[in-house]
Amino acid sequence: MAFTLGLETVFGSSLKVSSPATTTNAALSYPIKTSSVISSPTMTPNVVAPKFPLRTSSSIIVRASSSSSSASLSTSVAETEGIKIVSIPTKPIEGQKTGTSGLRKKVKVFIQENYLANWIQALFNSLPPEDFKNGLLVLGGDGRYFNKEASQIIIKIAAGNGVGKILVGKEGIMSTPAVSAVIRKKKANGGFIMSASHNPGGPEYDWGIKFNYNSGQPAPESITDKIYGNTLSISEIRKADIPDVDLSCLGVTNYGNFSVEVVDPVTDYLDLMEQVFDFELIKSLLSRSDFRFTFDSMHAVTGAYAKPIFVDKLGANPDSYIMQDSIANGVPLEDFGHGHPDPNLTYAKDLVNTMFGENGPDFGAASDGDGDRNMILGKGFFVTPSDSVAIIAANAQDAIPYFLAGPKGLARSMPTSGALDRVAEKLNLPFFEVPTGWKFFGNLMDAGKLSICGEESFGTGSDHIREKDGIWAVLAWLSIIAYRNKDKKPGERLVSVSDVVKDHWATYGRNFFSRYDYEECESEGANKMVEYLRDVISKSKTGDKYGSYVLQFADDFTYTDPVDGSVVSKQGIRFVFTDGSRIIFRLSGTGSAGATVRVYIEQFEPVASKHDMDAQTALKPLIDLALSLSKLKDFTGREKPTVIT
Repeated sequence: MAFTLGLETVFGSSLKVSSPATTTNAALSYPIKTSSVISSPTMTPNVVAPKFPLRTSSSIIVRASSSSSSASLSTSVAETEGIKIVSIPTKPIEGQKTGTSGLRKKVKVFIQENYLANWIQALFNSLPPEDFKNGLLVLGGDGRYFNKEASQIIIKIAAGNGVGKILVGKEGIMSTPAVSAVIRKKKANGGFIMSASHNPGGPEYDWGIKFNYNSGQPAPESITDKIYGNTLSISEIRKADIPDVDLSCLGVTNYGNFSVEVVDPVTDYLDLMEQVFDFELIKSLLSRSDFRFTFDSMHAVTGAYAKPIFVDKLGANPDSYIMQDSIANGVPLEDFGHGHPDPNLTYAKDLVNTMFGENGPDFGAASDGDGDRNMILGKGFFVTPSDSVAIIAANAQDAIPYFLAGPKGLARSMPTSGALDRVAEKLNLPFFEVPTGWKFFGNLMDAGKLSICGEESFGTGSDHIREKDGIWAVLAWLSIIAYRNKDKKPGERLVSVSDVVKDHWATYGRNFFSRYDYEECESEGANKMVEYLRDVISKSKTGDKYGSYVLQFADDFTYTDPVDGSVVSKQGIRFVFTDGSRIIFRLSGTGSAGATVRVYIEQFEPVASKHDMDAQTALKPLIDLALSLSKLKDFTGREKPTVIT
């Protein structure tokens, strides 16, 4: 037997719940291939699908629509050039406040009746009509479970609110950096990104949505606050009564004065990368027989981009180290192959083991669910994100044509180490410290004050777009390595990733840095810990001693935007000591359940003879102080972190 889900009454018959007896793969009756390859002319499969089947979704809780459902009371409110616009009565739904990167919840929350539809309609209610009426919006996502169904919902509500055209990636696929790039290239009014970033995908896991403005940057808090306010008072959803769009075929479909264009998600992004980088220089490195390269797409969205860029364009040897291919896990899957698409030392363990194994490749990299994060590795060597952005900035003018005239300015998120600060000082460049969240870099870029920026959470980018960009960071590193080796003849020792990093430390000193993540803590305990720490800093004063460390200041970070004067507060609790060491505590806003407590520890070391120390060894006194100072175990019950970076 089958029950109609509440969304069906709003968006047609594509979303149903079936009895588990009728299917072994999913309780939702729309077709979902457990290991389906999302393909396009530039998305040739290059790695076998995972060995594990997609988890069943029989545990998803959905409710059948009753005859008294408000959605059944829809009325036709307009008919313009052949499109019937329908008004669907609805009610506010709690919990739709966006975090630092949009609205993220479990899939089972988003498939509740009108949950996604309410938020999309609230967005249109929050924007001035001139920002979307008869305009162009871009739509893309990371390929995770529910994206295809969500695409149809978004398209129909956009049409119902007077949008002129939707430009969507084939199969709903388009990386977050590519969406930003397309918005800017096509001069679109904005765009939707369907992603929960580095969080797991599948029926039991995470889904997310965010909106980017016409500059390609995430919507500012002034807009996201309005969206949340409108979710609390929403009473109707406006949608166009049109069929589902076939997202598998490139081309334009017209519905009266509204159209949908399905595009290849790689083309425009690749064009931009060719403008930013010297592809011939990079190709001279990747095509060398004495240089081995591997990129782990983690079965996420960059699987659609990796082969066209690294292999087809740049000549990476397809007969490399992992799975007989230089691109590992290169097929985008709805559940990321049962993986956690977060490119760090814990969740990209297969890549880490390969790079630290006997006879590992010379260069390794990975990206996350939606393609905006990156991890860089050399043979037996891990580059911290804080060091990575500093090294890119220090070498950009020489190695990357886009920065031929030099960077305009540099910036980092507050928890990121001070390595970038030292580059800015040496190069005499403007420098900015902002809260966590890429949107805070956007104003500085639009004002011409910022070129290169980064976050310790594996996000790096520049003003070529208004999002962090995983593949951009990999190409930047390949450019630096290629530039350092451009005159090396076959048989000569190549300058390695570790050589580049150690040369940087010798010039600027080393900022030892580590982050401890305690994921999915009980929110009550995590919030009590933060309140306790706020009480501690309210009583602290310069000169207070914490073991061998002397306090310079302690505060809850507040940021005043130098462009528009806007102020955001309570962005992270800082203890900064007189020797430059820092301890920072922050609750993350990028998960979908519970609270993630993040503890950041940093210590500067100018003495070159100490630069090869293990970071955990060098930082142990500060780590012990951080855990003692915060009483983290008492408040959260956690003995150990989930992830150490």
